[in-house]
Amino acid sequence: MAKDILQELIELSNRLGRPEMDYVILGEGNTSARVDNGSFYVKVSGAELRTADRSSFVRVSFERVLELLSTPDPGDQTVKQALMGAKLDPEASGHPSIETLLHALCLSLPGVEVVGHTHPTAVNAITCSIAFEQAFSGRVFPDEIVLCGPAPVLVPYADPGIPLALAVKARVEEYTDRYGERPRIILLKNHGLIALGRSPRQVEEITLMAVKAARVLLGTYTLGGPRYLTEKDVQRIHTRPDEEFRRQQLGLDLRGQKD
Repeated sequence: MAKDILQELIELSNRLGRPEMDYVILGEGNTSARVDNGSFYVKVSGAELRTADRSSFVRVSFERVLELLSTPDPGDQTVKQALMGAKLDPEASGHPSIETLLHALCLSLPGVEVVGHTHPTAVNAITCSIAFEQAFSGRVFPDEIVLCGPAPVLVPYADPGIPLALAVKARVEEYTDRYGERPRIILLKNHGLIALGRSPRQVEEITLMAVKAARVLLGTYTLGGPRYLTEKDVQRIHTRPDEEFRRQQLGLDLRGQKD
């Protein structure tokens, strides 16, 4: 039986939206999943992840969404109309999230099949602080490296929509050039977290570890600040055969690959 991509996306969304996880409240956050090379599902504006069902998602065209990025200075109304026009079923209810552009870019990266964008309190306590760049300038424990990669992509604040999508695109390209692989997490200044994965399980596990890492970082500042692992230590963990095997078991074997 072929897997039901939409059902898997709904189940992931419901788990990310559980109140006890403290990742999102109300209509915060959004998720998406690739259907094929031409289309993907994305959450509609205003829908809760916690209670998401089939009506909470619309299937949209990659091509129509990405065309917006080359549209010179479109106004809010133009963007809204273009996103509505990107729906493969014009009669489907709901308006694609303004961050549909962001999801289209992320799902266009090699090996990315599912995206989870959340606003965890622990993560945003840092992304909204003056220590944002410094706090995330290093890794502090091995499992953070195994699950979340050697470094996050850090993106300055940008208006959601086209400006944010373009800012993410530029920073992801810089990351890929430096590390030779795509990122697993993107941290948006004054905004939140994006987890990129091959599967819903991967996105959920990356989100879990990214939130734990944020909590650990916050804790270190009560005792003088973080003691980062050296770059040599980070690369050692990232390239150890046993850790590479563990990543393979988790479906995270991206080292040395551009997928």
